[in-house]
Formats: sequence, structure tokens, C-alpha cells
Amino acid sequence: MECFSRICLILWNRIWGIYPLISNRKLLIMNAKIGFDNDKYISMQSSHIEERIAKFGNKLYLEIGGKLFDDYHASRVLPGFHPDSKMQMLLKLKDKIEIVVAINAEDIESNKIRADYGITYDEDVLRLIDEFQSVGLFVGSVCLTKFHNQPTAVRFERRLKELGIASYRHYKIAGYPNNVEFIVSDEGYGKNQYIETTRPLIVVTAPGPGSGKLAVCLSQLYHEHKRGINAGYAKFETFPIWNIPLKHPINLAYEAATADLNDVNIIDSFHLDAYGVSAVNYNRDVEAFSVLNATFEMIYGKSPYKSPTDMGVNMAGNCIIDDEVCREASKQEIIRRYYKCLCDKKRYGESKDSLEKLEMLMQQAHIKVTDYKVVEAAMRKSEMTEGRPAAAIELPDGTIVTGKTTDLLGPLSAALLNALKELGHIDQSFNLVSRLAIEPIQTLKTEYLGSSNPRLHTDEILIALSSSAAHNELAERAMQQLPKLKGSTAHTTVLVSSIDESMFKKLGINLTCEPRYEQTRVYHKH
Repeated sequence: MECFSRICLILWNRIWGIYPLISNRKLLIMNAKIGFDNDKYISMQSSHIEERIAKFGNKLYLEIGGKLFDDYHASRVLPGFHPDSKMQMLLKLKDKIEIVVAINAEDIESNKIRADYGITYDEDVLRLIDEFQSVGLFVGSVCLTKFHNQPTAVRFERRLKELGIASYRHYKIAGYPNNVEFIVSDEGYGKNQYIETTRPLIVVTAPGPGSGKLAVCLSQLYHEHKRGINAGYAKFETFPIWNIPLKHPINLAYEAATADLNDVNIIDSFHLDAYGVSAVNYNRDVEAFSVLNATFEMIYGKSPYKSPTDMGVNMAGNCIIDDEVCREASKQEIIRRYYKCLCDKKRYGESKDSLEKLEMLMQQAHIKVTDYKVVEAAMRKSEMTEGRPAAAIELPDGTIVTGKTTDLLGPLSAALLNALKELGHIDQSFNLVSRLAIEPIQTLKTEYLGSSNPRLHTDEILIALSSSAAHNELAERAMQQLPKLKGSTAHTTVLVSSIDESMFKKLGINLTCEPRYEQTRVYHKH
């Protein structure tokens, strides 16, 4: 079966080459409603950051929260936001930017994995450097935080040196973050290595949470101040959006996305006291602000900020052009997070997310699972086929197509073909891939590669479709519709394989499943 998967991968890469629009970083949604002005966001955000740089004497340490690349959560809850918008914004400031990548040495030692990419944090640092450099951004160095001569961290330092990348050590500080007098001293931040930088905007990013980005920024402020250099700090994080209501679905969707971190959106009491204006922040920043403020006072003599909201530079809330579209998209995102939690609990016995919290967020947003149109459509299709697994796909224009289980295809494969027919204005009764084309693949799977499931997965049916496209004009037309699937939603009445999940992710289709297996057995391949 592994051999067949490799064959599929090779052929799939050929398909990717034929239809390069599919892999375009920008979210291509045909006939979809837009709720966010992406161009305005890039322009306004870059201008606001430039203003903040000027405020601090032309040197600013900017802590970046969330994803710089492939921010699909933002593009789902803010329709019109491109997954690479933050990168495009930074590129407008390219000549002013120097990037420092922070990584926790303890995460290197524990071999911590990024779940979305399946690689370790140290490998992801290298991936990030390549990504930045590929678009012309300057990566100045890597900072190893909480360094304590961990053997794997020392090896990673040597690896960076061989690659020609500067690295610096920052150490654990006793009493951090509360013992401010000790932290802001030669025995605290003073023991950290000073990171040499040359540009006015120092972007501090990391492979994941807990990497010590804030501590890196504050340590640098201390060292800059000792050298007589005036430098400032700001934070760039898209969510929660500070200038929309606390219980707006966009902000509730952020809580759903961080259910494992137990983040809670709250009113920034410091901002309310200082300005008489309500602003939304999350609990950790508000709780830490008193200590952070005291740190600023120790470094600068006085704090430049009156609230945690003041520290932020996020302009996303000013670029929402259709609130109702964003509300609806955010409600759907909460439902998707809820289903993911249910499925993780079914598969693994537990979930990193809190089911109770997600249920509470659904109540606060006044939504239920049947508000997700594809759920009802998939269930209805299953009932019509005597309870067999079924799937439904809602296309960006609102059209819903379904697929059922057959002896040739799984429900997702069937629904996928039907979606391509709909987009290509092809009669639904027409067989894009003939039985004669499918049966040899089934024979290869079952008789030669040991698979017990003869039905074609989504990657396999797309390979069969691409082969048919060589001599079938309608199959060729169907293939050309693949980019138009981006932004669609799908639901199945049973848990699906990791192969199908991965393929729908590549196609840009948001997939959810009912938390049940098709077969009543104990062991299931994921």
C-alpha cells in the first residue's frame, strides 16, 4: 500500500504542475461573498507599523503572534483575507526589516513537533528561514531561549553555524516574569547575549507558542538602552480583534481556535480606565500587563503604553467591509472546530481542545450543528441510501452537491466528482471516469498491494480523472475546475482517512466529519 501511495504522490505532483493555480497562496474563491478588504489591510497595516517605528526613534522590536504564512484561520473567518496577507504587508517594508527567529531550547531537547507540518520545531526554524529568504526578507539570526546547554540545542547551534546563520543564547531567569528588579538587571537580561541587528524594524517570530518572543524583545530593549540606543516594542497579532465587540463571532472563533490554550477574550480594563473606551484583548496579555508595564518603567524610566491594547498594531478590524459575511463565516468556523474536537476524541480517546468550551462558544454565538448546511445535506443523503456513508460539498456560490458510497468510490470521491461536474456545467449523469479506468486501480490496491478497501480515495480518483483527461474533453474540463473548489465546505457521515483529509486540505476545502466509524471494529487506520 505504501508503494501505491508513492505512485499516487508522483502522479498527483504531475497534476499540481498541470494546474498551478491550485497551489497559489492566495485564496481563490469563485462567486464567494467577501467581507474583508485585503488591499486596504495591507496598506493600512504597513503604514501603521511605520508610524510606530518613527515613534520610537526609528528602531522597533515587533513581536509577531500567530502565523505569518498560510493563515487559513484568518482567511476563513474574514472572507477576502489572503492567507499570505501578513507576508505581503511585511514585503512593503522589506528594506527596513530584519527577522529574528526565536526557539525554546527546551522544545529542541523534547523534540517538539508542529502538528500542522509534522516536523520538529528546530526543523521548522530552517523552513521559516527558507520561506523568508525566498521572498527577499533578511533573516539576521536565531535566538535560542531558555538555553541551558541542552545537548540537542548545542548541536542545533553547530548546525546553524555550518549553514552560515548567526545564533544567540538567552537563558532562563529566576523569578521570571514577576521579579522585575532582578529580571531587569545585569544578572537577569544582562546575562543574555546581545543580538546584533542593523535595521529599524526587528520582527521577532517563532515556530510556535512558548518560544519566548516577548522575552527576546524585552531583553533586547534592556541591552539597547544600556548602549544608549532608543528602541521600542510593539505586538502584531490578528486575534482577538480589539475594536469589535467582545462576543462578536470573529472573536469567539479565535477562542475556539485556541481552546487548548484556555485563552479567554476579555475587556482590557487598563484601556477602559485610561481612555474610557472598551477594547478586546485576551486574558494572558491583560494579566501580564502590570508586570510588563513595570519592566518598561525599569528600562525606559516610564512606560510608553497605558494598556496592552496600546502595544498592538493590528488594523484588521478597520478592514471589515461586510460584518454579516464575517459573522456567518466565523460561526461556521466554530462549528468546524467543534466537529474536529469530537472526531479527535473518537479517534484518540481525547482531544487537545476542550469540548465543554467549544459547546459554550456555540451557545454564545447562538449556533447549532444544523446551521452548517452540509451536515443536514450529508445526513439526508445517507438516509436516502439506507444509512450508508455519504458526503456533501457546499461550493463557494452556495450550491450543494452530494456523494454516496458505491462499490467503486467512497462518498468523498463521489461528491468531489459531482462538484467538478457542477462547476464545469457537465451533466451529472455523465461518468467522468469509466468503470474500466477504475477497476485496474482497484485490482492493484487489493490483489497486489494488500488493501482491504477497493473503493478509490480522493487522491486516487483525481489520478484516474487526470488519466481520462488525456482523451476525454469533459474530463479535461472537470480537471480545470479544481481551483474553483477553494473555500468550499464538506461534511461526511463517517470518519475519513488521513489521505482524504490531506487531499481536501490541499484543494482548499474545509472538511468536517461525524464522529463515528463506518465499521464497528476496534482498530482503524487513520
